[in-house]
Amino acid sequence: MSLTSWRRMAAVISAAFVLCSLLTTGVHGDSLTVLQTPEFVSFQKGEWPVSGEKIPDLVALTMGFSVQEDLSWPGLQAGPLFQRPRANVLVVVRGVDSLALPQSVASYPLENPVPFTLDSVAETVHSLFAEDTPVVLQLAPSEERLYMLGKANAVFEDLPVTLQQIRARLSQDGSVLASLPLNSLSRNAEADLLFLSEVQVLHDITALLQRHRHLAKDHSPDLYSLELSGLEELSRVYGQDSPQYRDATAILATVLQKFGEDVYGLYGNSAVVEVVTVKTFEAPLTRKSRSILESKQISNPDSPYNLAYKYNFQYAVIFNIVLWLMIALALAVIAISYNLWNMDPGYDSIIYRMTNQKIRMD
Repeated sequence: MSLTSWRRMAAVISAAFVLCSLLTTGVHGDSLTVLQTPEFVSFQKGEWPVSGEKIPDLVALTMGFSVQEDLSWPGLQAGPLFQRPRANVLVVVRGVDSLALPQSVASYPLENPVPFTLDSVAETVHSLFAEDTPVVLQLAPSEERLYMLGKANAVFEDLPVTLQQIRARLSQDGSVLASLPLNSLSRNAEADLLFLSEVQVLHDITALLQRHRHLAKDHSPDLYSLELSGLEELSRVYGQDSPQYRDATAILATVLQKFGEDVYGLYGNSAVVEVVTVKTFEAPLTRKSRSILESKQISNPDSPYNLAYKYNFQYAVIFNIVLWLMIALALAVIAISYNLWNMDPGYDSIIYRMTNQKIRMD
């Protein structure tokens, strides 16, 4: 065998080795990208992987909250104790492993991409800032899933959330269809309309926040969680090599970059904006969610926004104080009554004892 043949064989073996290594190490190209962050929240650039189930803890730490288990991840450094961001915005994009975002603070590989929610962070925000009524918005347009808490009920009351409402919004004035380069995307195809509807929701959220700028000036942090699956539907219908998928990916990267900059500016450069890109989740998420299409059950007739009665988180403490105080008083009454019933007036009572001595002296 000649020297040229040996070189060719060595090149083929090395190429095969590189290909195998890429297939074994780069199966999941999912990522967590930090678009915007204030100066006092420090993300370090590096290739440290973060687990999908730890995303809620990461969001909680960026907002200055404590978590049950320590997050041993070097990507986020500890910040000052007396400064917290005014808002945290997390956007989950399904159907793509990465987006060509023009500018970002840092990007990290995402391993174990299991479904997650920010319900625990929302409960923490609501429990710590119940009197300030912070904005908590969790929205998934494709599944028509909506959860609003606090001031979000009034601010986003006019936000189109069902697919029927969003598609009607696309035909109105100020729609994103007039400003987006659709290229190969169609206004009549179902998959294309789903993607464009999600882009419209992002545009309407920033428009409503600009109309209610006072939200960024209060002392309570706000939480936004958005899940977009339009790219996943386009990939299923047209394929990842289709021009529709490529055009939609480019549009979404530009829209998310502008969305992050707008939210960051509205909150006075004090907001954290993250984007999680996931090709597919490894396991289905089992959770009970409220459908926005179901009939309204007004729990508080005095509120027009279907709000529950105001709950005081000191209820458990007050309940235990009243309960045990009543038990102690009841036991005291029983003990006193028992002793009075079995008391001998001649020996146990000083009044009768003094009376008997006086009678004898007389």
